[in-house]
Amino acid sequence: MKFCVIIPDGMADYKLEKLSGRTPLEVARTPNMDNISSNGIMGVASTVPKNFKPGSDVACLSVLGYNPAEYYTGRAPLESASLGIELGENDWAVRCNLITANEGILEDFSAGHVSDEEAKLIMSMLNDKFADKNVKFYAGKSYRNIMVYSGDVTLEADCTPPHDIIGKPITKNLPKGSGSEILFELMRDSFHLLENHEVNKVRLDLGENPANMIWLWGQGKRPSLTPFKELYGISGAVITGVDLLRGLATYIGWNIIEVPGATAYLDTDYDAKAKYAIEALETHDMVLVHIEAPDEAGHEGNTHEKIRAIENIDRKIVGPVLEALEKYDDFRILVLPDHYTSISKRTHTSDPVPFAIYGTGCDNKSNLEFTESNAGETGLKVKKGYQLMSQFIKGNSD
Repeated sequence: MKFCVIIPDGMADYKLEKLSGRTPLEVARTPNMDNISSNGIMGVASTVPKNFKPGSDVACLSVLGYNPAEYYTGRAPLESASLGIELGENDWAVRCNLITANEGILEDFSAGHVSDEEAKLIMSMLNDKFADKNVKFYAGKSYRNIMVYSGDVTLEADCTPPHDIIGKPITKNLPKGSGSEILFELMRDSFHLLENHEVNKVRLDLGENPANMIWLWGQGKRPSLTPFKELYGISGAVITGVDLLRGLATYIGWNIIEVPGATAYLDTDYDAKAKYAIEALETHDMVLVHIEAPDEAGHEGNTHEKIRAIENIDRKIVGPVLEALEKYDDFRILVLPDHYTSISKRTHTSDPVPFAIYGTGCDNKSNLEFTESNAGETGLKVKKGYQLMSQFIKGNSD
């Protein structure tokens, strides 16, 4: 049996007045996703449990079949694994966004999608100025970087994700609680340091948003995840441009498939992701393909780009992968976003997400197109989202 999971990150959304009361998914041309849902099983799954913030870290843990209440320790430790950072027992990994601050307002959570090379230069300067036996910075991809704290203070502060406060005052959203002083001082001092960094002088000359401050959040300690093969008896591989999914794969014993042109942004190479996924299916039981583009468009409030990303995923990834799967005697494919990323709110929400499963053993046809509202109307609800993976593998939709 071959399995494929396709996650268009943040694809689900609310109905928009500018789209005549439809969602981006309803407007987008998605014949391949519609084929999967109409000829297979469709429903909704709660990937973000109660009392958890709606992030891809929690949601993707659920999608992979891991109960966040049991396994989740924070976002940054997962991303750290992707970067090869070995966390000690007492180390805290902290997500370090490069952001644009403007007159006390968080203007851009991604600093204009600063390049990898620019981020490396900035992380190097931060290490030169701030690194000691307790603090070290690591460059990741673009604005997504990591800080590791090894001191005696417990970093259990309540930290707000920067993509949740676009256009809002920084001072009203600073870390609060245990360890917040350490995080705040680094954030404050970074602004004074980065404001005149050579990278930002060039970016401003080019009319680009400067990476003039760090934002620290998503902290946690090293998790302990049971290997996927031990839980489900099958091997797996992941295709993604983001460190979060790469780190998750590392912890659960999956292979990471390197794909040229996988940028974790709107300009990602969709065709290459499909090509490498099809090849990976030859040597793995399950392949997960994650595409960040719809989520990025949602955070930017860009309706046109979100629709375009959904259509690209359907035409360039879902279609070719489904065609390749149908050559095997037994297969199943699962398509679902990890969470909602609302165009109107420009952030994540915890609503149950639509999912569709098609393939061997999926005899109950929904006969419906793949949309948020259709999925909600089928009556199939997976209240504990982490149980969907087991149902997908076993072919049980109850």
